[in-house]
Amino acid sequence: MKNWDVIIVGGGIIGLSLALELREGNVGVLVLDSGEPGKEASSAAAGMLAGADPETPTELRQFATASAELYPEFVHKLEAASGIDVDFRRQGTVALFEGFDAPPIHRKLSQEELRLLEPALQPGRCSAFFLAEDSVDPDLLMQAAINAVHNAGVEIRSYMSVQQIYSFGSHVEMVAGAERFAARVAVNCRGAWAGVPVRPRKGQMCYLLPQKAGLLSHVVRAPQAYLMPRSSGQILVGATLEDVGFDKSVEAGTVEKLCRAASELVPELASATVVKSWAGLRPGTPDNLPIMGEVESGILISSGHFRNGILLAPLAAKVMAELIMGKPATIDIVPFSPARFAPAPA
Repeated sequence: MKNWDVIIVGGGIIGLSLALELREGNVGVLVLDSGEPGKEASSAAAGMLAGADPETPTELRQFATASAELYPEFVHKLEAASGIDVDFRRQGTVALFEGFDAPPIHRKLSQEELRLLEPALQPGRCSAFFLAEDSVDPDLLMQAAINAVHNAGVEIRSYMSVQQIYSFGSHVEMVAGAERFAARVAVNCRGAWAGVPVRPRKGQMCYLLPQKAGLLSHVVRAPQAYLMPRSSGQILVGATLEDVGFDKSVEAGTVEKLCRAASELVPELASATVVKSWAGLRPGTPDNLPIMGEVESGILISSGHFRNGILLAPLAAKVMAELIMGKPATIDIVPFSPARFAPAPA
């Protein structure tokens, strides 16, 4: 039975970012994934790096903002190590609000300013605000992360479903299929499959291809939907929030509703072609906060990042690596401790 410094269970963006951070500290890492790395919530996400989203819980806002600030460096590192462009866009977000004032960080747009920024956008009764936010293509981000981790010397083993994890004093053992593994530390990064109290929160979304190129330049966040332009010319429309267990089916009626919401915001999207639709399972928690920290001796968890896994990945990797390597914490993660739930996930 081969020994590792750290075994990460789960090959999504949270797990792979942590693996890369640990390798930079010369830590030996093995990543086990029950399927194909990056094929669940990470690549199914939208990719809004919304560090100032007013829906973000108060306890998470400082962490989210700090992680968003790390993103340019994070993207540069992944692109340099992988040779893959992740479509990191810095044009900003046009946020539409109805019935309440936007947070102070949002800059109110006049009708003329909105027309200059997004002439095809019809805000209806909403007020428009500008926010300096970034976005990324999660599918390309995951491809880059997988390549970067491979190039850093991390072994990733796919289709390895971990059935049991045991803590034995100074080390941890686990069983995956017919194999056994040992490490000083094991980290549960299994997303929606991390175990109680983490639960799946389904989101359906689609890609539209407009007839007119360059229809949108900015991310548009509105009460009924959000629209995210990609450099490919496609526009992502999302997303639902459903409590339906591990059901990842895509419903034609739901896609139609998303398309209708998109065309209400941008009438020219009524003639756009639906080129792809899909569903992902976000890892939710009862208080909508992530779970990060030690569950028991040698067994840690980094999951429950809900709709912010892509955004939180750089800082989550940094603080979890600091915890594992015994370094001072960059930011306090006590509000995200597994101890706030009983029984704690394992």
